[in-house]
Amino acid sequence: LHLSAVKLAELHSDLKIQEKDELSWKKLKAEGLDEDGEKEAKLRRNLNVIMTKYGMNGKKDSQLVDTNYIKDGTESDTLDDPRLEKLWSKAKTSGKFSDEELDKLWREFKHHKEKIREYNILLETVSRTEDIHKNVINPSEENLVKEEVLHNKHRELKDKLRSINQGFERLRKLSHQGYDTTSEFEEPRVIDLWDMAKSANFTEKELESFREELKHFEAKIEKHHHYQKQLEISHQKLKHVEGTGDKDHLNRNREKYAMLEEKTKELGYKVKKHLQDLSSRISQGLQHNEL
Repeated sequence: LHLSAVKLAELHSDLKIQEKDELSWKKLKAEGLDEDGEKEAKLRRNLNVIMTKYGMNGKKDSQLVDTNYIKDGTESDTLDDPRLEKLWSKAKTSGKFSDEELDKLWREFKHHKEKIREYNILLETVSRTEDIHKNVINPSEENLVKEEVLHNKHRELKDKLRSINQGFERLRKLSHQGYDTTSEFEEPRVIDLWDMAKSANFTEKELESFREELKHFEAKIEKHHHYQKQLEISHQKLKHVEGTGDKDHLNRNREKYAMLEEKTKELGYKVKKHLQDLSSRISQGLQHNEL
């Protein structure tokens, strides 16, 4: 796959979560609790996202260009969207961003690109399901269940599209105005969660509690970013030492690399599980609004 150390650690975390979710689904299926197949379909969508994200779906042009925004800058990657490319070009030449802020902004652009990718995968899945449903001649109780499944998928599409539109508007403002030093959160995923939480059916007390939890979550993400950077540096050092023939130095660097790799995987898993939990809570609040 020619993935960097950081990408391999991220792949490990994604697959670990997928494995845990599939084990949970197997228990539900054994108890007859996924009769409509919705949970199984969601697992397949998640696996499809993972395979597309890391270039494992057999399509040469689907893999993200492997780059490290701290080490290599951003010129070797693309955003696959003319509107995003135009905004990014404007931001780079505006003179309103320091190098550190440009790195942070690039993370926001890449996060937005991933949201669009996930939306398109879900849209394709829904379209296929609708085509199958339309070809059914005789209505039945099973088909009524499938209609409910489709309704839930359309609601998920609606939530994702709303998040994409909000995210694009944020990127547009940032590209023109620069960062607001009084902004409450900096991490793109946390900003998304907070924007959605404010639209959900939370009381003032629940919203305040959620805000505090998001602060802890952002700190966890920052810690993960730190280990990702250290892992990438360690990987570069290890490749350099491998060419020197110094066995003692090589062993020390291998031990450090292994320690950083394991810590990065562990933190990546915790961040993604926490993100799942927070997203689920917000989704329930948004659904309650629609009832």
